[in-house]
Amino acid sequence: MKKPTVIAVVGPTASGKTALGVELAKEYGGEVISADSMQIYKGMDIASAKPTPDEMHGIPHHLISILERTSTFSAADYVRLANEKICEVLSRGKLPIIVGGTGLYVRLLLDNVKFSEGGSDEAFREQMYRFAEENGVEALHRRLADVDPDAAENIHPNNLVRVVRALEVCHVTGRTFSELKAESRLVESPYNSLMIGLDYADRQALYDRINRRVDEMVRLGLVEEARALWVEFGQMRTAANAIGVKELIPFFEGIEPLEVCIDKIKQETRRYAKRQLTWFRKNERIKWIILGEIDKKSEIVEKCKKCIANFGNM
Repeated sequence: MKKPTVIAVVGPTASGKTALGVELAKEYGGEVISADSMQIYKGMDIASAKPTPDEMHGIPHHLISILERTSTFSAADYVRLANEKICEVLSRGKLPIIVGGTGLYVRLLLDNVKFSEGGSDEAFREQMYRFAEENGVEALHRRLADVDPDAAENIHPNNLVRVVRALEVCHVTGRTFSELKAESRLVESPYNSLMIGLDYADRQALYDRINRRVDEMVRLGLVEEARALWVEFGQMRTAANAIGVKELIPFFEGIEPLEVCIDKIKQETRRYAKRQLTWFRKNERIKWIILGEIDKKSEIVEKCKKCIANFGNM
């Protein structure tokens, strides 16, 4: 039986994934399924750059704003929900289009990689969150580096949920998170998937886009949104550790001026984009569209249409 086709649009933050996903959905009768680890939470609309209704252009978008900010959420949870949404989209005769920059989510979903969950210990998990609150996320990350240096190398200190999960797995199983991950088994994917990546020939052009987008986010109310999250959650969990929120905390505490904190958001976002590109560049399946060489929306869409035509599984 022929496998259903799924298209993914990936790349670094601010590269134009959202707009391209919408254009491809218009062209091929598709619906968008987000692959963003922050957009899945309610609130944080500006900080996570969620597409607005105007930007969606009437195209259905899924897995956006479905969880409370206090909820924990794993990559396995994402794969389960995304598979459910893909089935729903296909049942309507539509094309599923995965759009997002969380590379782990996309890889696990499209490559059908299965990982052992390693059990759980809620009391230990809460202890680790308290440790991070009292000592900082960097101190908790150092604890992970002591017991599982490979995991620490691949998990950013600010990704508190994943740092805590890796420590929890080590605690519960007596084995490292990296060991369990290495034992993952690759089962044939149920999808024929085409991955289209966006990047810039000139890295500075991407960084300039990031800087402009941060300025626009501030204009739209990022500081007010971040302040509300900080007041509600303090230093804990996903909300206060998201880029665009944690960098503003020194301003809220009267330690740093706003301009310095906004510059820090830009810096951290540029670093995040670099990490995203490092992740995606390891995937030889991605068909890259190099922006800067082509800039007009129509040219980008035409290039994608050629990739899809060559893919031959539509």
